[in-house]
Amino acid sequence: MNQYRIAIIVGSIRKDSLNRRLSNALVKLAPTEFTFNHVQISDLPLYNQDDDANQAESVKRFKREISDANGLLFVTPEYNRSIPGVLKNALDHASRPHGENVWEGKPAGMIGVALGAAGTALAQQHLRNILASLDVPTLGQPEAFIQAREGLFGEDGSIGAGSKQFLQNWVDRYAGWIKLHVTVNSEVR
Repeated sequence: MNQYRIAIIVGSIRKDSLNRRLSNALVKLAPTEFTFNHVQISDLPLYNQDDDANQAESVKRFKREISDANGLLFVTPEYNRSIPGVLKNALDHASRPHGENVWEGKPAGMIGVALGAAGTALAQQHLRNILASLDVPTLGQPEAFIQAREGLFGEDGSIGAGSKQFLQNWVDRYAGWIKLHVTVNSEVR
């Protein structure tokens, strides 16, 4: 495969989201054969099983964008020691109705930034549990729980010098994970 299409799902819909900034900066560290699509989740209605037979256009669009991707990148904050509700809502929409789980088999990585020293460790653990039930193979190592500190981002929005080597290593491992799973998935089919 020459190109790898990655759907980025940012768990924050805040205008000045640190996690959106992180996702934009990580894209700059990725190999050239990777293309990224920030998938919008702010317009998804609250999941209601009664709507499965008649899903909103925003849900159909969201599921299509996930289906079209070769891999997933979750970039999420931590809210009350878990993932934000808007992210859980998106996960539920794309896994329903039963038997129409568009997450299935899509390799993923997860990362996040927060103000606290533990970064997004608990949110990522909860997300990892959910993704396991959705059959999403998720990069295990290296883990990246990023604390928002001065210098994390350069003035141009890229990763600052103090964090660049660590995050470049994470992106390189993530890219390898995606390539491995895309290759295996294509051989199985």
